[in-house]
Amino acid sequence: MSKLTHFNAEGEAHMVDVGGKAVTQRVAVAEGRIRMAEETLALIRAGGHKKGDVLGIARIAGIMGAKRTADLIPLCHPIPLTHVSLDFQLESSPPAVHCTATTRTAGQTGVEMEALTAVQVALLTIYDMCKAVDRGMSMEDVRLLKKAGGKSGDWGRSPAGQ
Repeated sequence: MSKLTHFNAEGEAHMVDVGGKAVTQRVAVAEGRIRMAEETLALIRAGGHKKGDVLGIARIAGIMGAKRTADLIPLCHPIPLTHVSLDFQLESSPPAVHCTATTRTAGQTGVEMEALTAVQVALLTIYDMCKAVDRGMSMEDVRLLKKAGGKSGDWGRSPAGQ
């Protein structure tokens, strides 16, 4: 196993120097879900929530979250994102909203943290918008599905690792 890269030889936290790394096309895909009561999912599905389009607002929030990742995670590099997309699937049994985020850049470091942040911020936004009717919602299974590009190459979650 590799060493933890965010610590120097003295064990102090530091930002990894990516200055000497090649600029490559990089992509990451992450997912997560928020489980909820059937009635809450029905409100989202019908678009009848008094606060508006829950998934539309969650999509914008996820994109904003991806763009602000370096402001939230102390040792992340600010990355010029070239693409961020979020897709939502409504799941009936058990009732949930599944979110997938894809992030892209041409850069010297990966976009995994941006994809994971996008998912989490989108799910938090769904919680915020629906908490008045369902405080029992839970966010689950937030994880990286795959990444491509960079020195370490491609990685994907194996079916056995799911």
